[in-house]
Amino acid sequence: MPFISILRDLKGKGGIDEKVEQECGLGERRSFDFSVEGSSSSCPVVEQSRWASLPLELLLDIIGRVEADETTWPARRAVVCCAAVCRSWRGVVREVVQTPEECGLLTFPMSLKQPGPRDSLIQCFIRRERETSTYRLYLGLSPAISGDASKFLLVAKRIKRATKTDFVISFAANDISHTSEYYAGKLRSNFFGSKFYVHDSQPPCNAPIQSHGWSRKRISPKKVAPRIPICNFNVATVAYELNVLRTRGPRRMNCTMHMIPVSSTQEGGSAPTPATFSYGLDDTFSPFTPSVGRGQDSASDVPISGKCSSIGKQLILKNKIPRWHEQLQCWCLNFRGRATVASVKNFQLVASGEPSANVPSPEQESVVLQFGKIGKDIFTMDYQYPLSAFQAFAICLSSFDTKPVCE
Repeated sequence: MPFISILRDLKGKGGIDEKVEQECGLGERRSFDFSVEGSSSSCPVVEQSRWASLPLELLLDIIGRVEADETTWPARRAVVCCAAVCRSWRGVVREVVQTPEECGLLTFPMSLKQPGPRDSLIQCFIRRERETSTYRLYLGLSPAISGDASKFLLVAKRIKRATKTDFVISFAANDISHTSEYYAGKLRSNFFGSKFYVHDSQPPCNAPIQSHGWSRKRISPKKVAPRIPICNFNVATVAYELNVLRTRGPRRMNCTMHMIPVSSTQEGGSAPTPATFSYGLDDTFSPFTPSVGRGQDSASDVPISGKCSSIGKQLILKNKIPRWHEQLQCWCLNFRGRATVASVKNFQLVASGEPSANVPSPEQESVVLQFGKIGKDIFTMDYQYPLSAFQAFAICLSSFDTKPVCE
């Protein structure tokens, strides 16, 4: 019996309600149709049902088969449905489903904050909407090839301010705000558009946090208390080289990954891999912590950035220098068919080859992230370990902003 038929049978017998069916994509179509592990917005869990008492060995076999068979979206939605049946099923799903680094697949929203696979690129594309200054990230080769099978991943909205530009990134297609429960992070530029700061909504690793500023954030009153702090952590800095002489040519950029050690590119190295979503640093910022009093707002002021003390030397990525093609009279890079339109926005990032970085020679030629234009408002984004989808998307967003002193 197909897994969706089992869920519909459960619904008919009172074992699973209609809300679970809709949240898991069986009812009305939703853009954000995979549950958030550890968040308050995850699918409701059915505690008492005949499926909750299945033997552990049988349950492992069932979920293992579903996970192995459904490797592409939208069919992979069945894996998310397994996690929505009951608490025991969810626990087994967490054990069975591997991280993108291990299996190369994106299943839950947490996968977007975890490093990609080591031996292959995860292929995505970005659709730009000029009228609303919105950028949507999808899993797939391109809209023409993937079609309806393209899986929505992230969305960002460009907000132009007097002295800076913010790109607010969200997990939900139609809920893009700092105050949203689906807030994933943001990208912020300086006044000249030469430097960008990637902020994550949660710390990528458990380590002491150094204060570099203050931020406030509101959460939906339907979920928690009216005013609950949410942190922003500076996980990367993207810097573009200044073009003082205004010479024509490709951009030069480098990315400092504050939370990824350079040892991650070496044999046996590893990058920080968050396991669950976190909406605060400790119990001090818990939604259930009473307010310190009217007029006081100390619980709402939290550091926006931090660096792990155990990271050591940080990984630096730089753009691969293109070569000049005499016949075409343009600068060229080998995107292997993933960039078909010439654009100053196109780039490929590789690990820094500086002697002090101790990066192996093969890693210096391996493309970690590539971004290429294939249509008027369509761009490809391919990434792999040690970057996550969120980090790669934020770096690519920096290419869309205006840079008057860099071009």
